[in-house]
Amino acid sequence: MKEITITTEYIKLDQLLKLSRLVNSGGEAKDFIACNDIYVNDEKEIRRGRKLRDGDIVRIGNQVFRIVQNGEQK
Repeated sequence: MKEITITTEYIKLDQLLKLSRLVNSGGEAKDFIACNDIYVNDEKEIRRGRKLRDGDIVRIGNQVFRIVQNGEQK
């Protein structure tokens, strides 16, 4: 499981995909989400604007990401 550290209250799913280098742009993220099974906290997700918060678990294929907030809110 890979930890994604955020300094804000949340990160959107498309931003996570870009941060993890699975896509390069928001347009690619839209297509990627449409063509792949993505689960947030074991529920299928199709919204690229889904807000991911501290403790959320995102599973994309065999990759698993956990959102970790470092406490420095901006």
